[in-house]
Amino acid sequence: MLAQRDPQQAYRRVDFDARVSSADPRELVAVCYEQLIAALGGAMLAHERRDPRMKSQALTRAVAALTALQMGVSGDNPVADALDHIYTTARRTVLDSVLQFDSATIAKIRQDFSDIAVGMAATS
Repeated sequence: MLAQRDPQQAYRRVDFDARVSSADPRELVAVCYEQLIAALGGAMLAHERRDPRMKSQALTRAVAALTALQMGVSGDNPVADALDHIYTTARRTVLDSVLQFDSATIAKIRQDFSDIAVGMAATS
């Protein structure tokens, strides 16, 4: 099955699977943020290149990362409501971008999550 795919994609998948299988909850969140940030960057690049297939794949990965993040929010976390709101709003915006892509808004969301990821890394 891997032979039918792009070799780079296969290696990324193996690396991703290895990281996820050995990660603690905080590391899983960091992986989801990395995936989200990369996917949003990929969507912007695909939009610039006028590649709808690549853009669709990137937006799908972004939605998957946001969904995973949202599912991981614990109700007993003091910032659970804020996280849920951030993830829900970002997910809705990414889904809206499927029909009407707004590079500036996607770039803003990407930067916001990059800033959060940097803050998380600094506190670990």
